[in-house]
Parts: sequence; C-alpha cells; structure tokens
Amino acid sequence: MGQFPRGFPVKTNLSTMSNIELMGGKLQLYRRGNSSFWWCAASVGGKQRRSTTKKESLQQAQAIAEDWFLTLQGKDRAGILGSGNNFQRAADQFLKEYGVITEGQRSPRWVEGHGIRLRLHLIPFFGDLHVSQITAGKVQEYRVHRMTTYNDPNPLSKSNRPPRTQPPARSTLHDEIVTLRLVLKTAIRHEWLDHLPDLSPPYKTQGKIVHRPWFSPAEYKQLYETTRAYARSPQRTRFKWNAEQVHDFVLFMANTGLRPDEAKNLQHRDVMIVEDEQSGEKILEIEVRGKRGIGFCKSTPSAVRPYERLLARPKPVRAETRHQRQLRRKEGGAPPPPPPLETPQPTDPVFPGNHIALFNGVLSRAQLKLDRDGNPRTAYSLRHTYICMRLMEGADIYQIAKNCRTSVEMIEKFYAAHIKNTLDAAAINVRRPKPSQKKKANPARQLVHSDGSE
Repeated sequence: MGQFPRGFPVKTNLSTMSNIELMGGKLQLYRRGNSSFWWCAASVGGKQRRSTTKKESLQQAQAIAEDWFLTLQGKDRAGILGSGNNFQRAADQFLKEYGVITEGQRSPRWVEGHGIRLRLHLIPFFGDLHVSQITAGKVQEYRVHRMTTYNDPNPLSKSNRPPRTQPPARSTLHDEIVTLRLVLKTAIRHEWLDHLPDLSPPYKTQGKIVHRPWFSPAEYKQLYETTRAYARSPQRTRFKWNAEQVHDFVLFMANTGLRPDEAKNLQHRDVMIVEDEQSGEKILEIEVRGKRGIGFCKSTPSAVRPYERLLARPKPVRAETRHQRQLRRKEGGAPPPPPPLETPQPTDPVFPGNHIALFNGVLSRAQLKLDRDGNPRTAYSLRHTYICMRLMEGADIYQIAKNCRTSVEMIEKFYAAHIKNTLDAAAINVRRPKPSQKKKANPARQLVHSDGSE
C-alpha cells in the first residue's frame, strides 16, 4: 500500500481497499463504488460530517482529509463550527420573538426601530459572522466604521434623503449597541453563545453632563405672557381656539411635569380637582397613561385654573367649507344656523388636535426656540422646566421622581447637576473655629501682692 508521508497509523481493509482509518480511527477515508474520488468522514462537534477530497491519489487524499479534520476540530474548539448560528440567524430569531413578547409593553415605533437598525447597519456588518466572533474589538471596529462611512450612500435605505454630512450622534450609536446587545442575548438564551462580550465604549466611559433644554423662571414668564397675548389677539379669528389651547397647554404642562405623549393620551375622566389634605390648596390628581404604563401625578395649585378653562371651553365646531359656501351663494340660499356648542365630555381628550406648529411659532416670535447651548426647545422642555423649578423651590428629589414617573438617578444626572439651589452654601462654606490665643506670661515680671511684698 505504500508509506504515508505524515506518519499517522493507517488501518486498511485488505479485502476491498475502499475503507481506511486515520488519526487513530477518528477519521475515515473511503471510496464509493461509483466514484473515482476519495471521500473523508469524521464525527466532530457531535455530528457526523463528510466531504470529498476530489483526489484519486490515495496519498493526496490522505493529506487533504487530515487537513479537513484538523480544521473542523479547531473550529469546534473556537465555537464557530456551526455555520448556521451566525448573527443573521440570531437577528431573525430576535425580531420574531421581541415583538410578540413585548406586545403592549413597548411602543410599536421602538420595536420597528430595532428592525431598521438591524437592516441598515448591524446585519450588513455582522451578518456573516458567527455570534462567538462578535468580540469587544469587533464592536469597536463597528463604531469606527459608522463614524467614518456616514457620508456614503446606504443601498439598503428606503428613504430618498441625501447622505449625512455629520457623523451619527452618540445617542444613535447607543441605540444601535442596545439592539446588538438584545440580539446577542437572544443567542445566549438559545445556547448559541456562552457569554456576552464587553460592549461598553472605550475611552469615553463617562458622558458629559449637559443641560436638557428648559425655560428658566424669567424665560418661562416670557413664554406664558407671549402665549397669553397671542390668545387674546391671534393673527386670524379662526386661530383663537387653538391659541387659547396652546396657552393653557403651556401652563398645564409646566405645572404637572407630564410627558407630551402622556398629555396626548390624557382624557378628562383621568383628571380630578381635589383639595390637598396637607396644604389645603386645590390641586389636580391625574391618572397618567404613557411611557411607563399607568401612573399618578399631583400638580401644583397653578395648574387648576388652566384646566378649568380647558374643561369649560366649548369644542371647536366645523363650519361650512369654502366650497359649500360658494355653492350656497350660487344657489342664493341663506347661511346655515351655527351648530350648537358642546363642552368636552369625560371621554374627550384634554388636548385634542396637534398644536406643534403654533407652539413653535410662539417660541420663534419670543426668541425662545433655542437655549444658550443651541439646543432646540420642544414641548418636552416644559417637563424639564417643571422638574428644575421644583428643585429650585427645595422639593424632595425622591418625591419629584415619583410624581414624574422617573428615577432619582435620572433627575440627579440631568437636572440636579446644574441647579444651583441644590447646593447648600451653609454646608459648603463651613469654617473651623480658630483656637483662642492665650497670653504668654512674662518671666521677668514678678508677682506683686496687695501688701506690697513680692
């Protein structure tokens, strides 16, 4: 049969010369009856595997078979033998599970955002890699890739927007890493991955503390005085109802701390005017439905009067359209009687419609759209104003967190860090009392008694 150059023991079947055992019986080399090529077979990773050497020479087939077997063993030790458990498969499994498991607990837009981030960025970069090959170094390569190729057109994008002119924001990369972490956790649950790699960003372990856009007390006064003046004399008569709504919206939001989505879901049956047992003042008790599910909020007394106006303001009525008015005038008909006015019902929303354009117009006229750092102010800034003003008045930070349905950590990080009233000057400017200096006795001076003796 001849000598084998690699020196491994070979067991042959002398009767057929078709089956040969190599590597101590772990590797089989055989030839099928209808083929002139040698095939190899081995059990690696708990699975029987076969491959053709595409060689008719026995010595060449043995060398290829041994290389094939050793490669399989190396992949098995590295955990990358299963080609099916790549990132693409883990991402598909994650998308199939996440929407079903979190139904009713996560916003549909947030669930959709995971799919968009995977389709546009994560799968094109990690898709062909086995989940065990996604290491901390590979994740860092992804960050560098995103920061350096942002102005290249993405062929997977479905929008017609031009390429970006600035690198993605820190929050954008954070959201993409969150999606990546969820996919890898899915792989861990299905036993495709042993542990989660370190996904924390290097070199930037602590983000800079920034001001969230809010209105200082002077700016807040300027804002509600502007909205009040516009509500009294709007540009068009038909804008009066919307202008009054925006004015009360500003006062209501800045005295309750609700999120804009919570205010949008708010109905009149969720709000009650009660008398506070501790202070004896009228306040609003609000049942909130929004980002954190169902929660409760107690307003300041300044929110009661705006809500009473919202509750008593008749709902807008739809008059005849311009086309209907033209047809009526052609026919010579009399104008229709005005429809009856209706006050809001318990199931009606407190803030119907969308007043974003009018609110932004008021901010622009008052020159309050941007804060001193150039950050744009939105309706969310009214919530930030509420939290900051409560801290400035000395309210307990834990009670603010409960009332705003957030955490103390978030308030300390984004609000209390830049509010000077949270610093206690008396505790900071402590002075240690100086020890009293005793007068030193003069040794040359003698004690003289009252009788004149020394």
